[in-house]
Amino acid sequence: MSTFTGVTRLSANQRFESASEQALIEQCRRQNFDAFGKIIDLYQARVMGFVRRMVRNAEEAQDITQEVFIRAYQAFERFDGRSSLRTWLFRIAYNLCVDRARKVERSAEEITLEGTADEPALEFADDRWNPEAVALDQELASVIEAGLNAMSEKLRSVLILHDREDMGYDEIAQALDIPVGTVKSRLFLARNALQEHLNRYWNGERRA
Repeated sequence: MSTFTGVTRLSANQRFESASEQALIEQCRRQNFDAFGKIIDLYQARVMGFVRRMVRNAEEAQDITQEVFIRAYQAFERFDGRSSLRTWLFRIAYNLCVDRARKVERSAEEITLEGTADEPALEFADDRWNPEAVALDQELASVIEAGLNAMSEKLRSVLILHDREDMGYDEIAQALDIPVGTVKSRLFLARNALQEHLNRYWNGERRA
């Protein structure tokens, strides 16, 4: 993206990519499987990365990722374009991860009901957690991963979408179907939870 006399302009390459994706979307609405294969090529790795961090089991993550694209293909004619294609795919992925978590809870003998309090809409500086900068060694990377896994799906999903997928507040709100204020509060709580987890590590509690 470049600027000229204060006006932000999309590069020719970005405009081409946007137009190419829109053409693929139109073909997918007509159930063109070859076009949908290109959509899979574009987004499968990113969707898989998100699901893998939401679901600890690698095989389940692969199954859910596959289901994301099956459902998208089946519902493409109803995709209205009000959100971006990326947002729509992540919304499907998030809903499938939540459904999977609910099934696990129903099958468990004990269900822990936590985090039901109303979440305040907190304002905070946009000081991003950067796992690449923090993960100085493999042990610390494992501690960070354990901190993510210890969070609820609500907090973990917002943190991953914002800090790993580089989504803005509005796009996350669309993907998860929640208000922007809730996105901000969950992100605040998720970062606090991760920071507390890291503080315990730095203070000598080496077991994540």
